[in-house]
Order: sequence, then structure tokens, then C-alpha cells
Amino acid sequence: MFVADNSLKSVKYYFSDRLKSIFSEREIRLMFQLCVEKRLKLTPSEVLLSDQVRMSESDLLFFRSVVKRLLNGEPFQYIHGETEFYGLLLKTDARALIPRPETEELVDWIVKSQSAGMKKIVDVCSGSGCITLALKKQFPAADVTGIDVSREALSLSIENATLNQLNVHFEQKDVLLSEPNTEANSIDVIVSNPPYVKENEKIGMQGHVLEHEPHLALFVDDDSPLIFYDKITAFAFHALKPGGWLYFEINEQYGPEMVELLKTYAFNQVELKKDLQGKDRMIRGQKTV
Repeated sequence: MFVADNSLKSVKYYFSDRLKSIFSEREIRLMFQLCVEKRLKLTPSEVLLSDQVRMSESDLLFFRSVVKRLLNGEPFQYIHGETEFYGLLLKTDARALIPRPETEELVDWIVKSQSAGMKKIVDVCSGSGCITLALKKQFPAADVTGIDVSREALSLSIENATLNQLNVHFEQKDVLLSEPNTEANSIDVIVSNPPYVKENEKIGMQGHVLEHEPHLALFVDDDSPLIFYDKITAFAFHALKPGGWLYFEINEQYGPEMVELLKTYAFNQVELKKDLQGKDRMIRGQKTV
């Protein structure tokens, strides 16, 4: 049986009982609250006082569908259709990767270390547009561009820009085949969270990532794990202003190699930074010539 009755209390029990084998109590509580807020327009405090609220048949079917999709391994962010990222509400679906907390850390590093007077920022491999839009929000005077190979991801980016009323530019480009069109010595900051998961790392990955998120944005060949970083660093050395900065999110396995790569391209003040999990996750370097 689906639920004992159509009360919110009964649906909450059903939601928890069906999902407790694969999610923590905290995760279940958060997902249920977000669903209630979106579907029933109830705040957290209202939920506490609304155990006996009766739901319609369509509401019951909505919650059953959410549970079924979660049990099938679909990411909650895709089911919910939105997520928060650095103070922005973003649409999320299978056109692009789900924005991660580590990427928020990268944005925060840029925000706290760069001048408000920046004029031009470029986000390479921009995906959902999360970095592009977060930086535009924090540096409203800057001209911000997001670049990605995927038309699907770019369409989602444009929707997210419209949703957040942010005026940014998006460009389709395969950075492995050609550099973005830009003048030399013209950009203040280039940032990228490119594909960096090796094919042989699939074995240890969670099923919901492998089965639902776009592989184009995730994986690189085992024999060329730094191919995107090499191409983007070469582009950055040409396009950044003297004194401009290059920022990357990286595969934790290649921190030392990334330091050497940036130094090979004559970047100075190269800094490797750990994420909140203690893993080498970000790097930056400054062009000084």
C-alpha cells in the first residue's frame, strides 16, 4: 500500500521508510522538506504544524514518483529540478553536471582573492553556468563569458542566466580543437572545472553519477588525464593580462603534476589548495609577463 491515508504525516513516514536503506536520516529529511516546499508551498515551520494536512491524489502521486526515481538511482537534484549554488538558485537536469560544493569553494577562493575592479572573466568548460553566473553576481561590473562544447549544457546555462537576471555571454567551443576567440593580454581571470575523471576511476564511482550525469563533462582518457589543463593553460598564457590569474578545479591525484604544468607555462605564485575534505582540489597561478 502507498500510504495509510493522505495526510502529510503518513506521506512523510512512507518517504522515510522506503528510502532509509540508501539515504541517511538527514538526507531524507532535507529531500522531503524541499519537496514539500516546492509542491505544497509549506515552510519548514509550517510543516511541523501540518501533520494532518490532507493531500490531493495528484500530490500523493508526486511523492510516490519522487521515491521511485530516487530508488532507481536518479540524483535528487535532477528530480527536484533546481539546486542552490553560491547564493544562486539554478535549474538542474541531465544537460549538465550537478554543481558540487567543491566548485563553490573554487568560486569562493576567486571572490576572496580578486579585485572588484576586474573587467573580463572567462569560464572554460562552463557546464550548467554555475561558475560563470556566480562570478557575474559577485563582480557585476565585469564582462563574464562561459565556454562549453555542449549545446545542451549551454542551453541550460542560458536558462539559468535568465532565471537569475544576469547578463553574461556563452559561446560554444571545443577547447581541445581550437582556442576561444579573444585578444591577447585581455582577460583578468580564467577559471575552469574541466573533465578530469579518468576512465579507470569509473569503478569506484556512485551509480547515480555514472547512469545519469553527462559523461562528456566528466571523463578523460587514462593516457591523457591532463589534456584539458594543458590546452587551457596554453590559452590562458596567451589571453590573460600581465598580472592575470588562472584558476582550476583538479583531480586530487594530480596536484604536484598540475603545479609543474603551470610552472612549465611560466606561471608564477602557483598555489595548490585543498578542499574542505582535505583533498588537493584547486590550483591557481599568475601570469607575470
